[in-house]
Amino acid sequence: MGDPDEALVRDSQRGDPAAFESLVRRHQQMIHALLWRMTGSVEDAQDLAQETFLRAWEQLPGFQGRAKFSTWLCRIAVNACLNWREREARRHNAYGRYAQEAACEADPGDGAHPDGGLAGRVHAALLKLPAKQRAAIVLTVYEGLNHAEAARVLGCSETTVSWRLFTARRKLKRWLARPDSLP
Repeated sequence: MGDPDEALVRDSQRGDPAAFESLVRRHQQMIHALLWRMTGSVEDAQDLAQETFLRAWEQLPGFQGRAKFSTWLCRIAVNACLNWREREARRHNAYGRYAQEAACEADPGDGAHPDGGLAGRVHAALLKLPAKQRAAIVLTVYEGLNHAEAARVLGCSETTVSWRLFTARRKLKRWLARPDSLP
């Protein structure tokens, strides 16, 4: 299979911080782009990318090279993002309950996306997908992974990836056909 990162990983596992810095530089753009597509926020993507590389450094002694380093790193990033989404949902629900209790009247929100063009609509629709479906789309469409690689990153079967993609694409097609259905 031949992982181009193999020598740097080996040196990093031996405690060479310069080798790990090279790995970070080599993969930071990919990880940041993946996380930005997952979160929709540059700041959250930066925070999660930093968390991803910290976790990778901590877990590097256990990396056995059964998958490419980049696949292993993507899996760490996706897991960090899914955990972040769960925390954000809990926090949002808690704030929402508090706001409802504190105010009798709902605050009207402006759900318009700042970019009314196709890219903005696609991004808004992507963010509307459930996290696991969004991850499948981002990994296969934007990051170019095949179903087997995406399955390894997501820790599921290729069939599950295919099903998530099928469902996500159907939703995206429906939402993009009706622009009024997007936030």
